[in-house]
Amino acid sequence: MKDLITDVKKLEIETLKNLKNSKSNNTIRAYESDFRSFTLFCRNNGLNPLPTEPKVLSIYLTHLSKTSKFSTLKRKIASIKVVHKMKGHYLDSKHPIIMENLLGIKRVYGSYQKAKKPILINDLKMLIKVIDEYETKDLLKIRNKSLILIGFSGGFRRSELVNIDYEDLEFVSEGLKIFIKKSKTDQSGEGHIKAIPYFKNSEYCPVINLKNWLNFKNIQKDKIFDISDKSVALIIKKYISIAGLDPNKYGGHSLRSGFATSAAEAGAEERNIMAMTGHKTTQMVRRYIQEANLFKNNALNNIKI
Repeated sequence: MKDLITDVKKLEIETLKNLKNSKSNNTIRAYESDFRSFTLFCRNNGLNPLPTEPKVLSIYLTHLSKTSKFSTLKRKIASIKVVHKMKGHYLDSKHPIIMENLLGIKRVYGSYQKAKKPILINDLKMLIKVIDEYETKDLLKIRNKSLILIGFSGGFRRSELVNIDYEDLEFVSEGLKIFIKKSKTDQSGEGHIKAIPYFKNSEYCPVINLKNWLNFKNIQKDKIFDISDKSVALIIKKYISIAGLDPNKYGGHSLRSGFATSAAEAGAEERNIMAMTGHKTTQMVRRYIQEANLFKNNALNNIKI
């Protein structure tokens, strides 16, 4: 009987590990950060954070609603629910008191989320020019040009970009194949391949610039960039600022959204954009296409004044 109890305890520990491993480290950290904020709110107001009840969570959402985006509220719900699950507690996140409150918040404040601006083709060329003219250190110049061009051309999430290993690369006659081992929408690690062809203009060619970086550092193993995902956003903001634009309007996602929007503007099919970005649903990709077509398919184009 004693051995059985010990085994059950071991199984419980392993189960908790499995629950954690079902999400990426970044996702787990985000969940834990959200739950710490919820815990602080509860303790300051004499409420129980774990296990909590739908009424308490609904009150918390109301507390956040005046200063947080609607998408942030939904993320908070998911985080609190996941932490409950990981600790062996059930939380009904679809309870009417939560869902009706969300609907009311949505009607009062709206749910539109203003995204970071995409880096389009002209922006991309401008950034490369800024790096060439203002970056004095060869290491930073070569690395950052490669980072930005690869990030844009592959429609990479910044977490994917910084986790590319040398062994994930395969140079072929047409260009470069990059194997993505795991991504936000591929937590099980099935992986997929992004294919980046050579560009006619070598100055902006991601394949040639990556080769320059690998040769410069003599990289033959491990991470090819060896920086954090937050550094990607900081690097973009740095050169955006030097170019005289507002760095607050751009971020790490600007390369990914810039690729999708630019590809849509050039007439690329939805499925081909998704094949590169790794999107599993059409919702976000169609948003990029809609943004790209705001002026192209504008009804005012048919009015002659």
